[in-house]
Amino acid sequence: MILPILSYGHSMLRKKCEEIDEAYPELAVLIANMWETLYGANGCGLAAPQINQPIRLFLVDSKITFNNLEEPDRKKYFGPDDEGVVETFINAKILNRSAKDWTVEEGCLSIPHLSGDVKRPWEIEIEYLDRHLNKQVRKFAGTTARMIQHEYDHIEGILYLEYLNLLKRKLIKGKLEKISKGKLPASYPMKFLK
Repeated sequence: MILPILSYGHSMLRKKCEEIDEAYPELAVLIANMWETLYGANGCGLAAPQINQPIRLFLVDSKITFNNLEEPDRKKYFGPDDEGVVETFINAKILNRSAKDWTVEEGCLSIPHLSGDVKRPWEIEIEYLDRHLNKQVRKFAGTTARMIQHEYDHIEGILYLEYLNLLKRKLIKGKLEKISKGKLPASYPMKFLK
């Protein structure tokens, strides 16, 4: 089932989320609905707070991006031996971030029609439970690491807008207000402020 995505302005998007356990009701159904919502919005990542759930759960599909790039760009934007992932992250915790960073334009399903340059570490090490609740500790680099960090920020109550310089934030203030009120709707179901 496709769920509405909360627009910029909802307090849930600024909430630090709670861990969940294996007894969480209908977790598999929620995860399936989140994947359907993500693909229905043509996105590459989605976090539970974006669908009004204050829990530490997010999805990342960097394989789509990898498959849409030409070979030279794959080498530029992805780590060696990385062809992207399609992964569910439960109770994730970033353990390490590389000193090497890079800046690339990012957008967000909760903030349609806008994007901005964001500096993030090139590589991360992260501990999480997968959708089968198996513990994983993995390293990711490049675009995959960037997508994971973006979604991880969501479960920490952080939006990519916080990484933009002050001038850029001032320039987009009016558009953000329109997005929050549904005056710049997306092509997928959203829930706006009233």
